[in-house]
Amino acid sequence: MIGPHPFHAVGEKYIAAVAQAAGCLPLLIPVLETPLDVTEILSLVDGIFFPGSPSNVEPARYEGPASVPGTLHDPHRDATTLSLIPRAVATAVPVFGVCRGFQEMNVAMGGTLHQRVHEIEGLDDHREIKEQPLEVQYGPAHEVVLEPDSVLRRLAGKERVSVNSLHWQGVDRLAPGLVVEARATDGLVEAFRVKSAPTFALAVQWHPEWQVMSNPFSMALFAEFGKAARNKTKK
Repeated sequence: MIGPHPFHAVGEKYIAAVAQAAGCLPLLIPVLETPLDVTEILSLVDGIFFPGSPSNVEPARYEGPASVPGTLHDPHRDATTLSLIPRAVATAVPVFGVCRGFQEMNVAMGGTLHQRVHEIEGLDDHREIKEQPLEVQYGPAHEVVLEPDSVLRRLAGKERVSVNSLHWQGVDRLAPGLVVEARATDGLVEAFRVKSAPTFALAVQWHPEWQVMSNPFSMALFAEFGKAARNKTKK
């Protein structure tokens, strides 16, 4: 809500990353009370990017316990994305998820989420400190270990990279058919891909869109998504 009215909005950092680093034309897909027709959406796009959001996937979508009071949700987005993701993968439309997009891709494919990672024994606190300047909040927070033979290892050219960390929620049970691409040093899944996908179908828990053009690894990740979208266009 902005004032008394509902708005459909996308953060500029996501739009800029798709336009500049992926080299694609970003268009917003509205999430209405009556969802748009998935088949029509997929006939019009060359790739779908699922960005982060202040909201979280409603826990009823993965049979999780009720959220703590004050947790933000977006049931209209859930209704659109959770049906759109598996159909996009099955029809070879490239998909890329970040933060909430990472979490909803796991749920859409049959996985579950931790709602408060910092309360799980053995896992680190992955939240940002909101009182800090944005440059600190989105600065490098921890390393992730990139799996051998992973897309991310190929793009990075090394075993470990430093990433930012601004999330409360995370993967509990990884969905069937998803393959881990990266883990945090505490073992939490930080990236995965859809094993059977005929094209790019990958998600990360961190925020590669932040100042993407100054981070070679983030640029390479968005460029790979853009390349997959252009390859779909050629077909």
